[in-house]
Amino acid sequence: MEPKHWYIFAYDITEPKRWRKVYKKLNGYGYRLQYSIFRCRLTVRDMEKMRWELESLLTNEDRLLIIPLCEGCERRIHTCNRPESWTQQPKPFEIA
Repeated sequence: MEPKHWYIFAYDITEPKRWRKVYKKLNGYGYRLQYSIFRCRLTVRDMEKMRWELESLLTNEDRLLIIPLCEGCERRIHTCNRPESWTQQPKPFEIA
C-alpha cells in the first residue's frame, strides 16, 4: 500500500465552465478550504494523475498551484475567521 501525503491545490481559472469542472474534480478527492483551494490526501501516483487530469482541463490563461505538505506542516495549518477558531480563552487573572 502506497503512503498518502497532503497536498494543497489552488487554482485561478478565468472561465466559469472550466472552473466548475476543476471544482467538481477536486471536490471528489479532497476538502474545500476556500473558494478555489482544496486540501487532498493522495498517494504520489494519485497526485500525478490528478495533476494530469487538471492540466488537461486548463488553458494557458489559467493557473494551478500544487503544494505538498508534510504531516507536521498539515497539523500546523490554522483556519481563521471561523467561529470555531475564535474560542474564548479564560482570563488568567482580573485586575480589580
